[in-house]
Amino acid sequence: MMAHLSGPGQTAGADQADASEVSSFARNVSSLLDRVEYRRCDKGEDLEDIYRLRYKSYRLVDMVPHNENSIVHDALDESPNCYKFGIYVDGTLVSTLRIHHAHREVMDSPSTTVYGDLLRPQLAKGVSFVDPSRFAADPEWSRVYPQIPYVTLRLAGMACFHFNAPFCLSTIRPEHAGFYRRIYQSEQIGELRDYPGLNYQVVLFRADVNAIRARSLQRFPFFRSSVLEQRLLFDAPSVGENAPLTVLPSAKYIRDAA
Repeated sequence: MMAHLSGPGQTAGADQADASEVSSFARNVSSLLDRVEYRRCDKGEDLEDIYRLRYKSYRLVDMVPHNENSIVHDALDESPNCYKFGIYVDGTLVSTLRIHHAHREVMDSPSTTVYGDLLRPQLAKGVSFVDPSRFAADPEWSRVYPQIPYVTLRLAGMACFHFNAPFCLSTIRPEHAGFYRRIYQSEQIGELRDYPGLNYQVVLFRADVNAIRARSLQRFPFFRSSVLEQRLLFDAPSVGENAPLTVLPSAKYIRDAA
């Protein structure tokens, strides 16, 4: 379930260009990534900021109805398998993403809310999914940095690797399907349905993580990450330790070491 992607999605068309153009595109994303910080947002002002950013982004394209608090928040934000992130460029919040790791013990996620008849039987058999949702980007900064969707959705790939999830789900607007087919080779597995609280219907797509991993990391090296970065973003801190305030992307260091 993603916010409006038509502007950045046009940039995504670079994956159809020749190798030199793709390399230029990848360099542009990597250049922005060098200025990015990821922040896990569980409480306080950071959490309020991402709820307000969701509202600002979604209201611009009439995704959600007006509310007096100017926030977008739902019960899934409180699920124990939920991870909420703010993405900052030079210290400024530019986007946000929510990720659920749905598995046999905790099946809650946006996709299982709408497509439970398709997904819950698989979860009961032991299959797990990473389910990114609530992507939202600041409209002004999106015009400055069309690379924002890539540095944001990079979190979804890291979650797949960290949790060893074989599939990544996308509950999206039909007009955004081309982006997910091109970048993740996703396939549609769920028909058009209503999603609670949204002003449009969605479809369900699924990406096979193992099938696309090598290709994606070669073509889009900014998706690379270290085990340490993944742990800092998704693991709970040890007893007596504080969670990191921000996490710097490791793709640069992996790239430099290659």
